Amino acid sequence: MTTFLLLPGAGGEARYWHRVVPELAARGHEPVAVDLPADDETLGWAEYTDLALAALGDRPDPVVVAQSMGAYLGPLVCAAVPVRRLVLVNPMIPAPGESAGHWWEATRQAEARAEAGYDGFDLERDFLHDLPADLRTELAQGGRNQSERSFAEPFSLTAWPDVPTTVLAGAGDRLFPLPFQRRVARERLGLDVRVMPGGHLNALSRPVELTEALLEAPVEVG
Repeated sequence: MTTFLLLPGAGGEARYWHRVVPELAARGHEPVAVDLPADDETLGWAEYTDLALAALGDRPDPVVVAQSMGAYLGPLVCAAVPVRRLVLVNPMIPAPGESAGHWWEATRQAEARAEAGYDGFDLERDFLHDLPADLRTELAQGGRNQSERSFAEPFSLTAWPDVPTTVLAGAGDRLFPLPFQRRVARERLGLDVRVMPGGHLNALSRPVELTEALLEAPVEVG
């Protein structure tokens, strides 16, 4: 049995993982979905790390899974406790000292989206397009906001933690198009990506496929 520590992206809601949790449990593993009060301006990445570690408790040697903006938190957890592997899902891979607010310009995300044919941002087209109808309706109503503080604070590690790292990229991700994800993973981690089905929210749209990818993990060609 493996513990999977599931870290959410912007908004910090553990519910993001609610379709993956039963899939992992059915395969004999222990999923721990972390909920972060991401709209609390008194909390920053250090406090998020404490909350993630508190959720993990004394479970040893977890696989840490970080979605999107959760890629800022995943390495901090890995630097704090021994882990088996870090899996980044459609991630915002940070550089040392780089804030999540600056990441978009530094990685040229808007240019990459324009090259892929996505000008501007449309919630339905770019974010919710491949979700089941009930979840699409739920998410269209809005959720927890992400704090300004978390976008402003710089990534505090000076180097990536010495832990095996896998990058999973959704073939249909319209927020971070696949060529963009390949480039950023190569530039920042020297890694290839493992391509899987689904858009940016593939824990909701493709929970079975994502679960299988988590269990198969590697693809670390440097």
